[in-house]
This record gives sequence, structure tokens and C-alpha cells, in this order.
Amino acid sequence: MTLSMNPIEGDTGLKLPGHPLQSGSSPFESISGTHLGEAWEKLILTTAAKSGTDIELIAHLLRRAGFGATWEELQAAADLGYQGTIDLLFNPGDPESMPSDIIRRYHPDQSITQIAPSSGSVWMYRMSTTKTPFEEKIALFWHRIFATGQTKLIQGKVMLTQIEMFRQFGLGSFRDLLVQLSQNPAMILWLDNQDNHKDNINENYGREILELFAMGVGNYSEEDIKECSRAFTGWTIANMPYMSIKMRNNTLRPYGYVAWQYQFDSDDHDDGEKTFLGETGNFNGDDIIDIICKNPATPRFIARHLYHHFIADELPVPQWPFEGPKDPEAIELMVDAYFANDYSIGAMLRAVFESDMFKSEATQYARIKSPVELVVGTLRLAGGFDWPTADIFKATAACGFMGQALLAPVSVEGWMGGDDWISTGSMVQRINFASATVGDPSKKGIKAIINQIADRHPGGLVAPEALVDECLELVGALRVEDDTKDGIVEYAREQGDIDPRTDDGVGKIVSVLQLIVSTREYQLV
Repeated sequence: MTLSMNPIEGDTGLKLPGHPLQSGSSPFESISGTHLGEAWEKLILTTAAKSGTDIELIAHLLRRAGFGATWEELQAAADLGYQGTIDLLFNPGDPESMPSDIIRRYHPDQSITQIAPSSGSVWMYRMSTTKTPFEEKIALFWHRIFATGQTKLIQGKVMLTQIEMFRQFGLGSFRDLLVQLSQNPAMILWLDNQDNHKDNINENYGREILELFAMGVGNYSEEDIKECSRAFTGWTIANMPYMSIKMRNNTLRPYGYVAWQYQFDSDDHDDGEKTFLGETGNFNGDDIIDIICKNPATPRFIARHLYHHFIADELPVPQWPFEGPKDPEAIELMVDAYFANDYSIGAMLRAVFESDMFKSEATQYARIKSPVELVVGTLRLAGGFDWPTADIFKATAACGFMGQALLAPVSVEGWMGGDDWISTGSMVQRINFASATVGDPSKKGIKAIINQIADRHPGGLVAPEALVDECLELVGALRVEDDTKDGIVEYAREQGDIDPRTDDGVGKIVSVLQLIVSTREYQLV
């Protein structure tokens, strides 16, 4: 068996048994020639069917509630136990991410943040260096649902302010989150609520808060959209005429030059009587949110999104009005937690993480990693960043090449996820990025893996089977199918003697790591 370590351009060069990108075959075909979606479903089911351990269960939790964990992080979590790790997720300490003043000192463009790649790189630094990745995973979840794009807003400062709002309110009451969202300058301008006037309503925000953000199609009427829009008249930006001009003035200015602020304009608010979802009154936006949050359709809609993001791939959102959820019991579990805990998103997720359903083998490896999950998880595996570097732009760009450009969702519906993440081009990008990142033995995370292997074998040589087992363990307790593992072991055997204390041995270990992050199983979370 041979392995090419060069970036792939159409053929992976990886001859693992059952690998989806075999030379001369379509990446949309599985081993037996079935459609790619069926192949991924088969892989998910067979991988999940294998027995796990306590450390694998904690690894599963940290993949879902973060971006995976290094072996050292897994050991620390194991000392806390599964329940203790959950408690820590919901009570995080200081993120200790790379300080923004250091980033801005070395990246002037990330001070200005007037192009999305620069703004996205600010967030990429945070995700890849934070000690509290659950906060970033929650922010990423809401960015995917409340899809807002810098392509329209131009100014990156307001986009990053919105992401910070998701960190702060993303696990609290859904009511509070919707109020913050409705008053968020980025969202107001993204969906044109500054143009929503009492004598000439704009229905953009009124429609999307019902259709995409809170309830889903089929749970409201066109008249409800109009009444909702009326209630949000006057929710605008301070000094709007001037700020509207500045939004389009793409000149270089210091960081934060344009800092839009929410303002309620009572003179422009429609204070007449409204009938919304069967209730009548002199409603404003806060009242509308109260009515939305107590409607049973709301937690079911949000629970299905949470299921899709944290448990298993769901059907695309446009199919939800016509197809029920994959796991109705899981949805009801979250709905009950929502109403029992003042609409708390955190309570919904804690109920999931503590459930037998989440711990079950069927739930493990049941989702395809999003591009951001794959990129950030691989960066963190390799040790993240200790200092500003141009590599941050490569990572941010890689997300876009794979189909998930940060701060630039494809539409107001966000990204569908699931099988949509996998295509001929995206698989090439995913494997190239992961392989190149772990292929540098000077990175502190890769160096730690090599040193760990060396410490376990004071006598020198490492047997191929032991090397593969330890590499799978040290990349985060990754579980792979038997045929995948057999292929990696076969490759390791062909490398001859492997001594982790020699440069030759280090190169061979790195090549095994590259092969592991190129497997189908590494694409799952």
C-alpha cells in the first residue's frame, strides 16, 4: 500500500478499503456503487454500532459541545467524569483566547474588519484558541440559524458584536435572545427593519422571525406576519440617515469607527390594536416575542434545530413542514425542558447531554462535521495558535472553499448541513486542509502526540498495530471501522521500523496521522 502526502487535486491517493474517493471512481458512490448519501448513512450506522468506553463517551460530548478534544483535554475531563464535564461546560471560566489587541497589532485588516475574511479571521482566532469552546459552538449554532451576512452590512464590527451577543445570550432564555436579536443593529439592517415604518411596513423581519428564527412554516398566517411587522415598527438604528450612508462608505477607518446602536423611535411605532396568533392587544415587539415563546410550535422548531446541530443530521429545514422529526422523543425531551425552565436553551441542551439517547452508540458519529467544525477541530488538535500568523487566513478561507464562509451565509436560511457538506470539491478541500495541518511536526499539538508515543515506548521501535491504536487514541479517541483501521495498519507496516525518537520515525508517525484525518470517519462528529 502506498500513500501520497501531496495535496490532492481529484484523487486522494488514499487507498483505504472503502474510502469514498478512490482513483477513477465517483465520490458520489460508495463501495458498492450506492449514492453518496446512502454511503454516509451506512458509515454512520456501522461506526456507531461499535462498543465505546467512558473516555470515548466524554470525547463524543466534547465533539458535540465543542470542536473535539486533545488527549490532554480528554484526560482532564475524565478526571471530572461525564457529569462533571457537563457541569463545567455550563459554568465555563475565562476563555483565555488570543487577546484582540495582539491580533490587531499584527493584523491591521482585523482592526478595520471591512472585508468578511478579516472579520471571520478574528472569530477563527477565538474558536481555535479559546478555553471555552462550548461558547463558540453555541455562537456558531445561532449564526447558522439567525443567518446574517457581512456581504450586505460591509462593516465587520457589527457582525462580531452580534457573535458576542450569541455568546452572552445563546444558552439563556429564548425570549431574552429574541429580544436581543430584534434589537441587534446587524439584524435590523440585514432584514431592513430600519425601513419598517408605521405608515409603510416592511415585512422582512416580521416574516423571518416567524418562518426561519422561531416557529417554522405552517404555524402562522400571512396576516400574522403583517401584525408582527407592525409591532416591530420603530425598532431601528440611532441616527439612521447618517448611519445608512456610513454603512456604504467603505473607507479605511480605525476599528469600531461605525458602531451602530439600537433605538426605539416611538414616533414611528404603530401603537394601534393588533391581532397576532389569536391574541389581540396593543402589542409592541416585546409582546410579540412573549406570544411566540409560549406557543408550542416554537420549542419544537428550536428543538429540531438543536437536534440537527448537536445530535444527528436532520432533514433540510424546507422539508420540516411535511416530514416529522427523526426522533420525536428527543424533541419532546427538549420541549419539556424549555417550558420547565423559563424557555432556557441551556436547559434543553443539558437535558440532551444527560439523556441515555445522547449517550447511546447510535447517536455517536451521527453527524457530518461542518467545514468550521472540521477546520477548527483540526487546528486545535495541532495546537492552535500562540501568536498571530498568516495561517489564520488560510484556515478562514478553507471554510469558504468547503462551503461555509464565516459571516457570509449562503442565504437568510443559513446552511442546510448534513449531506450538503460533502461533494467532490469539498472532500478534496477537507482532506487537503486536515492533512496539511497535521503534517507539520513542529506544531505543538503534533509534537505532543509524537512525544506521547515516544514516552510509551522507551525501548524504541513501535509495532504498526500499536502505532495506529495510539494515534487514533491521541487524536481524540477516534473510532473507525475495521476496514479503515486495517488499511492504516497495512500502510504502517509498509513503512518498516518506526522509532519516534528519529526524524525518520517522526515522518512516519506524521504520515499515519495524515492518513487518519483523511478517513471518512474523521469527517463525522
